[in-house]
Amino acid sequence: MAAFLHGLQQLGWSDGRDVQIVDRWAAGADDYRKYAAELAALAPDVILANGSVAVGPLLQATRAVPIVFVYVPDPVGAGFVENLARPGGNATGFTPFEYSTSGKWLELLKQIAPSVTRAAVIRDPATSTGVGQFASIQALAPSLGVEVRAVNVHDGGEIERGVTAFARSSNCGLIVTGSALAAVHKDLIISLAARQNLPAVYFERQFVTADGLMFYGPNIVDQYRLAAGYVDRILKGEKPADLPVQASTKYELVTISRPRRRSASRCLPPCLPAPTR
Repeated sequence: MAAFLHGLQQLGWSDGRDVQIVDRWAAGADDYRKYAAELAALAPDVILANGSVAVGPLLQATRAVPIVFVYVPDPVGAGFVENLARPGGNATGFTPFEYSTSGKWLELLKQIAPSVTRAAVIRDPATSTGVGQFASIQALAPSLGVEVRAVNVHDGGEIERGVTAFARSSNCGLIVTGSALAAVHKDLIISLAARQNLPAVYFERQFVTADGLMFYGPNIVDQYRLAAGYVDRILKGEKPADLPVQASTKYELVTISRPRRRSASRCLPPCLPAPTR
C-alpha cells in the first residue's frame, strides 16, 4: 500500500487533498462480500483490489465502477476479463505470472537438492490457479526425473496429514504454490518442512522471512506501484476495458542468508551446502 500511495503521489494525487481513499481489510469470504457491497454502494471513481478473492465479489457487486486489480493469477480463466489485451469490462490490472513459470519451482528444487526424486506440491484444488500451477509442474517433472504428488490445502489438518505421509519416503522435497489458504497456513507449512527435513520452494517472499528455505516469484510491491499508474489513467478518463492486463516483469529469488533458529536448520538435508543469497 505504501508503494501504491507513493506511486499516486508521484503522479500528482495526494490522499486527502486530490483524492479521498477509503479502505477495507478482509479476513474471510464473508468480509469480502460485505466490503465489496459497501464499496460499490459508495460509487467511487475506481477500486483497487488485491487477489481473486477480492475481485470476484466486487464484480458481483458492480459492473459499473472501474476496478484495478493486482496479484490475480488467471483473470481470463476466472471470468474477470474477456482477454488480456482487451479486458472488455470494468476490470483490468496486473497478473503475477503465467502458469508455465510454475515449473521453475521444480527446477530450483532440483538445483538445491539434486537427490530429490519425489516432490509434494501443496495447492488449492478449488481454484484455477491451484490446478494450473500443479499441471505445469507435473508436465515438467518427467524430464527432471521427479515424481510429483498434490497435497490439497483445504485446512491445516489436511496439510499436516498429507505432508507427513508423503515424507515417510526418502529423497523428498516440497513446493508450495500460490493460494490464499497456503498463506494462511504459512507457519504450519514451514514447521512441517523443518520437522520432516524437506527442502522447500515457496511462492511468496513472506515464507522465507518466516524461516522458509527459498522463494521465487514476482515482486508484489512492484505491482502496486504499477497499479497507481492505471488508477491515474482511469481518474483522467480512460476505461478499464481499453487498458490491457499486464504480467509481472520483475521476479525475485530469495534464500536464507543468515543463521536461523535451530528448528529452521532442519529444513536443509545433510547433502545441502550452507544457504546463500
